[in-house]
Amino acid sequence: MPEGSTQAAEDQTPVVQLDNIHKSFGRLEVLKGVSLTAHEGDVTALIGASGSGKSTLLRCTNLLEIPNSGRILIGNEEIRLKPASGGTMAVADQKQLQRIRSRLGMVFQSFNLWAHRTVLENVIEAPVHVLGENKAEAIEHAGELLNKVGLYAKKDTYPAFLSGGQQQRAAIARALAIRPKVMLFDEPTSALDPELVGEVLRVIRDLAAEGRTMIVVTHEMAFARDVANHVMYLYNGNVEEEGAPSKVFGNPNSERCRQFVTPRQH
Repeated sequence: MPEGSTQAAEDQTPVVQLDNIHKSFGRLEVLKGVSLTAHEGDVTALIGASGSGKSTLLRCTNLLEIPNSGRILIGNEEIRLKPASGGTMAVADQKQLQRIRSRLGMVFQSFNLWAHRTVLENVIEAPVHVLGENKAEAIEHAGELLNKVGLYAKKDTYPAFLSGGQQQRAAIARALAIRPKVMLFDEPTSALDPELVGEVLRVIRDLAAEGRTMIVVTHEMAFARDVANHVMYLYNGNVEEEGAPSKVFGNPNSERCRQFVTPRQH
């Protein structure tokens, strides 16, 4: 992904826009006014130490976590929120939320595959039963996706008989099956044994090369540097550094960011 594609897309409507997001869990303020803008084809990497707010920000994007304040826009549509008890917010329109989520493919740390369904059945579940897609068409599309992630031979296998890397690649195919506008990855390699990390990162690299819009929470610094065109370093619930990978990794203004990225650049 070439650096600078965000600037080229400035005249386009952002695919994702998070504006001044605040999120607290009880007295713990996890996000303190974080904003993020992603245009079509952008690959945004969220980096930072555990507890910095990266995953919470990602989960706010598709309302797995409801922010206490701030605005979330997917395309040109703002997700409507309403005040709830205890100073929290709630989704105002569940039909809108379902529609918005159909544009966002989410890949979790822990795969979250249905154990009682085969790989193929996992991949076609949402297109058929949530989006109402024709089953034959969903199966054909699923086959193409399983080919893409190198798992077609395992389509009739149950998750328990797959390696962690294979399960995560199946989860990526499942997220792609809804034909999302944006892919969200929450530390997709953190639950994997080291020797399995590469096979999952290769699939994500291929998706980036296709021009897919992605937001990726990751601890893989080399991956973030090579694949993202925009990197955000979060510290203690704030964006402390952001910009092109060459800036964030090569010449950051923040000394904390410099210390975070430098040891990992071997």
